[in-house]
Amino acid sequence: MPIQVLKPKFHVDECLEEIRECLEKGWTGLGFKTVEFEEQWKKYTGHKNAYYLNSNTVGLYMAVQILKMQNGWNDGDEIISTPITFISTNHAIKKQNMVARFADVDEYLCLDPVDVEKKINNKTRAVIFVGYGGRVGQLDKIIEICRKHNLKLILDAAHMSGTRVNGICPGTWDGIDVTVYSYQAVKNLPTADSGMICFAEDKYDKIARELGWLGINKDTYARTGDKGTYKWKYDVEYVGQKDHGNSIMAAIALVQLKYLDEDNAYRRELARCYDKLFANNPKIRVVDAPYKDECSYHIYEIQVDDRDGLMDALAANDIYAGVHYRDNTEYEMYAYDHGTCPNAHCVSQKIITMPLHLWLTKADVEEIAHLVNKFTK
Repeated sequence: MPIQVLKPKFHVDECLEEIRECLEKGWTGLGFKTVEFEEQWKKYTGHKNAYYLNSNTVGLYMAVQILKMQNGWNDGDEIISTPITFISTNHAIKKQNMVARFADVDEYLCLDPVDVEKKINNKTRAVIFVGYGGRVGQLDKIIEICRKHNLKLILDAAHMSGTRVNGICPGTWDGIDVTVYSYQAVKNLPTADSGMICFAEDKYDKIARELGWLGINKDTYARTGDKGTYKWKYDVEYVGQKDHGNSIMAAIALVQLKYLDEDNAYRRELARCYDKLFANNPKIRVVDAPYKDECSYHIYEIQVDDRDGLMDALAANDIYAGVHYRDNTEYEMYAYDHGTCPNAHCVSQKIITMPLHLWLTKADVEEIAHLVNKFTK
């Protein structure tokens, strides 16, 4: 059997039972299960607010839109972000006619606080921090910088479901204005696709719920009485989009959430196996993680000189690695900052994502590591 880089594992029978309830009640859209999952996510993480969406991407778009709208930011203002991320992180900035100003990454492939502070100017309004691979990086220092310069802070926690620091969910730390999670198909808490936006302030959560339902100030579920009576009157306060999640995806998420800590613990076991097997190979640089015992380890990455050659060698043995991510300043629309983040550019040429998922055995990891070590000798 081929070994994939990422492969979700679902608790199928339990998921089907949750979905069955939606179908039998005739409620598959917004409400019912989405509300239940929001409450369970708040309980699990400690977030004060949680609004279930159809993806992490729309959550990031919404986060920038609301902060811009509510804080009087202008077109052309800047948000500092990372070049090592999925493109939706930086599209969220561009979508609002703002400028992504790129700062370099540190040894954890998260934003380097020193370079972030260098990139701040009189147009800087916020920072987007990506918890790459589930790592918290130097998020505490980024929070300090944002406080010092009166900047808003958005945490792109697409990889961070289940990550903790001393038992606390980083997204709930003081100084973070909004955290956005992903439950996309291959994430640690997989659904077909969905996400969650968690604002620290109640007023932003209220706006998010209206924007995510076309600007309507009362969603369908809120307008349905206890006896099923449908109250049709509402007002429209914004030009919004249809960004909310649905009860089918939330049903899956409710099941997957029950196993998230157990699943992440197994990911950490596999990561420790990789660490041990690569420890004595000087030609491999493992991307480290602070608080390794509480990291979600969405992905496990190494850096090698001949990345493409290694990927071909693994593929010849039915092992399929991946690359997360290409330096975003190599894309034409963000090329204005090309060359400003030398570490990120170097990493982008060398990084490779090893298979890491719940279907892998430790024997699989040993086989993969053996081939990697053999190739890099």
